[in-house]
Amino acid sequence: MPVEGHLPSLDGATGWLNSEPLSTESLRGKVVLIDFWTYTCINWLRTLSYIRAWAEKYEEQGLVVVGVHTPEFPFEHDVDNVRVATKEMAVQYPVALDSKYKIWRAFSNQYWPAAYIADAQGQIRHHRFGEGGYEEIERSIQQLLRQTGVEVADDLVSVETDGFEAQADWANLETPETYLGYEQAQNFASPGGSGLDEPRTYVVPDPLELNQWALSGNWTIERGASVLNRPDGRIAFRFHARDVHLVAGPRSRGTSVPVRVLVDGEPPGEAHGLDVDEQGRGTLEQQRLYQLVREPRSITDRTLEITFLAPCEAYAFTFG
Repeated sequence: MPVEGHLPSLDGATGWLNSEPLSTESLRGKVVLIDFWTYTCINWLRTLSYIRAWAEKYEEQGLVVVGVHTPEFPFEHDVDNVRVATKEMAVQYPVALDSKYKIWRAFSNQYWPAAYIADAQGQIRHHRFGEGGYEEIERSIQQLLRQTGVEVADDLVSVETDGFEAQADWANLETPETYLGYEQAQNFASPGGSGLDEPRTYVVPDPLELNQWALSGNWTIERGASVLNRPDGRIAFRFHARDVHLVAGPRSRGTSVPVRVLVDGEPPGEAHGLDVDEQGRGTLEQQRLYQLVREPRSITDRTLEITFLAPCEAYAFTFG
């Protein structure tokens, strides 16, 4: 494996979870896997089973996994939110909180997830951007551990993924990640376009074309989110995918937002996601990623409608 540079400093961390502060100097002599993540990222969530398994399997042989949590959305800067997510997702390895993006910039990183593997001399020897490449990553870990003089078995981890961590149905995935704030929004279909940072009443056109989305009710489209101002607002999305996820939550801590989900005008039934029941009923209780649909049958173009019975913030749809 070529040398890709030296492991940058971790001193930019604003805090640590599951560990005392770590430094590149304290990690010398260990093989290190740096994993950039943010807790609402579905692409990272689909890698988590592997990261967790490698941390457990190779810890005694000298591997240190460091998760660098660099937030994408404003609420991901909240340490309490990250702490809760870390516990719920069984992330037990050290986590550097990178709220000011200092570690991100030190690595010149641009992706969630991104994995960098350093040898015992602190030299980066392998990297991977995005999902996949699991065998290549693990083989790199094994090779670098052997170079430290320890015996490492040749077998690879075997993981069973479900829930958010289930691998995407790539063959049937035709709808891209879609942001709901005007800075990155695409394919917004409500008549009249979006009003920037001002309350406006929107309607959903009929029909929606594939990968279009629209609002109904009184919303304010902000730079990074669509904010519902009054109860009974709705988002409609024409999609082609097995899974539909939404990054969303109440507008203030301690409140909740009942929601109703319809697929092609009907309750989702057996196609309901983790966060709604067969009748499409669910509740947004915190700012996080919610799974609305997991289709167990054939995949085709469908229309999702989600009605929010109280004010909320909606940031992005992701699919799988």
